[in-house]
Amino acid sequence: MYLIGLTGGIASGKSTVAKRLAALGAVGIDADQLAREVVEPGTPGLAAIVAEFGNDILLAEGSLNRAALGTVIFADQTRRERLNAITHPAVRQLTRDRVAAAGAADPHAIVVYDVPLLAQAVAGGLVTFDLIVVVHAGAGTRIQRMVDLRGLTREEATQRISAQASDADRLALADVVIDNTGTVDATLAQVDALWERVRTAEAHANRVSNDIRSPLSEL
Repeated sequence: MYLIGLTGGIASGKSTVAKRLAALGAVGIDADQLAREVVEPGTPGLAAIVAEFGNDILLAEGSLNRAALGTVIFADQTRRERLNAITHPAVRQLTRDRVAAAGAADPHAIVVYDVPLLAQAVAGGLVTFDLIVVVHAGAGTRIQRMVDLRGLTREEATQRISAQASDADRLALADVVIDNTGTVDATLAQVDALWERVRTAEAHANRVSNDIRSPLSEL
């Protein structure tokens, strides 16, 4: 199995890159989706969030009102840290389970773990990545995208960028940087080139592994 860590700041275009890699044949694991799963109605995660933040962060049918919760946590670092303390352990365990399942289903799978908090995943020893890919666009570009595409105010967009790791911190981890400041076609061309590189690397690793095992199988 070949494991790619994919990250990027909010509105950087990370989802576009992840979708392209999945279309090319990668197995995608989305940390944001896992984070939604661990707070579904009836889960211990949602119960803990309600105990911490109150019933106002619930929708009428009992599911999490993510917009209301976001308004609270992006304006208050302490409360954001409390939320992370509730959700991150559950997401980490689910991540390990999904990565293990992907490897068991196909030992030669190319798995893409799409995760905003990649630096924390690396530092915490969550998984070991074969390659770290950072999707990059400047803060000004991302703010404008959030205003235009998500309907946020500039203040709200700036708060959300400030709540994440800095561009410098993300780029310091990168083995590959996908520049998403140009056209969609330009971005996808970079992803396609990355895919060919990764397929070659995985095939080479497989050949080396087979070469190592072959003499032993003859004993």
